[in-house]
Amino acid sequence: MLYYLFRALEQFGIPGSAMWSYISFRSLLALMMGLVISMWFGEYFIKWMKRRNIGETARDIAIDPFGIEKKGVPSMGGIIIIVAILVPSILLGRLRNIYMILMIVTTVWFALIGFLDDYIKIFKKNKEGLAGKWKILGQVIMGLIVGLTLYFSPDAVIRENVERARVGDNIEIVHKSEAVKSTKTTIPFFKNNNLDYADLVGFMGKHKQTAGWVVFVLMVIIVTTAVSNGANLNDGMDGMAAGNSAFICVALGILAYVSSHIEYASYLNIMFVPGSQELVIFICAMIGALIGFLWYNAYPAQVFMGDTGSLAIGGIIGVLAIIIHKELLIPILCGIFLFESVSVIIQTQVFKFYKRKGRRIRVFKSTPIHDAFRRLDSQLDPTSEYLIRRWPRHPLHESKITIRFWITTILLAAFTIITLKIR
Repeated sequence: MLYYLFRALEQFGIPGSAMWSYISFRSLLALMMGLVISMWFGEYFIKWMKRRNIGETARDIAIDPFGIEKKGVPSMGGIIIIVAILVPSILLGRLRNIYMILMIVTTVWFALIGFLDDYIKIFKKNKEGLAGKWKILGQVIMGLIVGLTLYFSPDAVIRENVERARVGDNIEIVHKSEAVKSTKTTIPFFKNNNLDYADLVGFMGKHKQTAGWVVFVLMVIIVTTAVSNGANLNDGMDGMAAGNSAFICVALGILAYVSSHIEYASYLNIMFVPGSQELVIFICAMIGALIGFLWYNAYPAQVFMGDTGSLAIGGIIGVLAIIIHKELLIPILCGIFLFESVSVIIQTQVFKFYKRKGRRIRVFKSTPIHDAFRRLDSQLDPTSEYLIRRWPRHPLHESKITIRFWITTILLAAFTIITLKIR
């Protein structure tokens, strides 16, 4: 809104109004605005929740191994993050931009799914929350909406990067002059770093391109659902999900910026995505919102984000990666989320397999995997056998676990960006 106001004022020669045309100015302003809103609104939200005794009741560990009380801490703090993302994005972004529209719709949709889950847990006193099938259905629907929008919207286009040899050994990267709709995406570690989903269904002959879009839409559904659930599983310790997500968003912000800048895209040999610069404003607002939320969510937490925040954060990360055609970098960038999800899948499947044989066998001390690092032997199920009982040997303080996971995510984020030049 403010973007359009100041661009109109620019026509009358109002000093300073031209700054609003610069992505760098609006992005940094969005970051600061998201941070301030998150801290300011967060304080009032926490007080409001406490006055009404709306606290966390569904945690497995009411008191952590070091004596910090967890039960009763206000949850649904994801509302703070959502508000701090949406307000700067709406005020500072170009609302006619298809990518900005998609990100706002994605944020609201996933937040609503998470809100329903938190509402059932907290207000209905049902610790199971929203049934898993309905969560998955909601995530799949949003993935379908995003995929079809990118297919049908005339504004969702790319300019493909191609190599053109120059004199000597140097290779010049140029972009095709025509912006087209494409099922291509960036694939790491390969010299020709574009993968066309249509090539995976080459056996379809003349219907190859249409089938490629079907594969693309399926990939959108898989990525958004997987990352959303991964972020949700990572939300189990004070500051864990918020910190990891903030570092992931910094990397995504860099990738979005270079994808929207034709010179940087040429240098990195990646496709140019016109209009994706507005994503930088959105992601900067999200970084500010997450940092501001950490003011209250850092150990010992004064508020938990709940599914309202974690499902939305994961959905946002997945959709943004899809838009800039970097979804195949997600397993590296969101390696922590992947590790958490895989640990839960292994634990569940192994337990079910042996249960049918009359044995209770678990692989890890606890899952998601971050929980195993703080689990005391006295808290383990005495009726179960543990395949990896001696790792970790000693429980760690929650804040140490969180910071070590942050450091891991920083390394993964840096490596994700480096992969653009490793071929």
